[in-house]
Amino acid sequence: MSIDTVRDLLPAYAKDISLNLSSLANETLLTDQQKWGCFLASAHAIGVVPVVKAIEAAAAEKLSPEAMSAAKAAAAIMGMNNIYYRSLHLMKNHEYTTLPARLRMNVLANPGVEKIDFELWSTAVSAINGCGACLDAHEGELKKHTVPSTQIQAALRIAAVVHAASRIAASEAALG
Repeated sequence: MSIDTVRDLLPAYAKDISLNLSSLANETLLTDQQKWGCFLASAHAIGVVPVVKAIEAAAAEKLSPEAMSAAKAAAAIMGMNNIYYRSLHLMKNHEYTTLPARLRMNVLANPGVEKIDFELWSTAVSAINGCGACLDAHEGELKKHTVPSTQIQAALRIAAVVHAASRIAASEAALG
């Protein structure tokens, strides 16, 4: 299976999204693990069934089982953290930022893949979930590891296009 399975879900009016999927699947700024982990984490963050299934199958050809699990873990932990930290960021009462989160986040310390890869995947998911605080935190970690802006941008582009493809696939499925 390839990214073409996702492209086949898209109608003619979404040609730009389809073309972007194709070009991002051939992106060379990221390693295959970084790229396909971004695709997989993004798909799981959105959760549109046919897109998740297609990207999961395509990623399985490129990622180890450990990397597959870590990409899904990035979607899971960011699904929690993005809501929590975005809320703290948006609330006028800053007292909540002084309180301990008291949420388990062990996977952040030991994701099972290289830290940079997990940070890229977390950045992609944080973009999808709209958490500026998490985007800043993950981008800061990536910059500490001297990851170029072009690589961070590639992760963001993958997140944006997978998000668009997922929303289109879901809306078209709703039409029957």
